[in-house]
Amino acid sequence: MKRFLQSWLINTLAVLVAVYIVHGIHYQKPLDLFVASLLLGIFNAVLRPALLVLTLPMVIFSLGLFTLVINAALLYLVGWVLKPYFYVDTFWAAFWGATIISVISLILNTLTGTGRS
Repeated sequence: MKRFLQSWLINTLAVLVAVYIVHGIHYQKPLDLFVASLLLGIFNAVLRPALLVLTLPMVIFSLGLFTLVINAALLYLVGWVLKPYFYVDTFWAAFWGATIISVISLILNTLTGTGRS
């Protein structure tokens, strides 16, 4: 349970950083960030593996760079589900936001020993 809470907090901080860096990702209340990061984690655990299998030829052909598109699509989906509380304006905002979330999460997970970084 402690590991889950640490991971959730790290993802929430990563989403917060992305909100402040990328123009086009918006939220209303701090609680909306916690809900968005929780839903993003659920989508990454459930939908991401299926999307990776379905798009495996594209992932291989692009040498793994297509996973950035999958991450952006999942962030955009979170924004669509949680609209108007948390939303993403464009796919490019989702792309850059997902990239920032991935980098920040990797750094914080490495520093804290949480996750599989």
